[in-house]
Amino acid sequence: MNIDTIVDKEYLDKSFRDIVNAPISALRGVSAKDAKALQQAFGVTTVRELSNLNFVKWASALAILADEEGMSGEERAKEELLDDAVEMTFPASDPISVDAGITRIEVPPETVNAQTDHQHAGQHEVTAGKK
Repeated sequence: MNIDTIVDKEYLDKSFRDIVNAPISALRGVSAKDAKALQQAFGVTTVRELSNLNFVKWASALAILADEEGMSGEERAKEELLDDAVEMTFPASDPISVDAGITRIEVPPETVNAQTDHQHAGQHEVTAGKK
């Protein structure tokens, strides 16, 4: 994190200890009017007091937990229903058989268009040369 994106210019050369003891308006984007509103609302005047504010800690903790939270019971149930439906449609337990009659449709080399079908381009040239 780049400190000059966090604090106002006048605090760039200050130590972290000085910054946390500075008025809240030392934070970039917090005006003196904003700092006064925070003081009136929460009784905080310094950056440290703001960071120690329970509301800030709770909000930060909730944001971290929300980012790490798994699916809710309803979401998990929907996911399981979807998995079951897919399993019933395409059973994953059924082995894929190579000899299951998979057919590859190929164009005879003499009818292939070598400009668009490069698979048989070499055969087409040989066939064309024999004619």
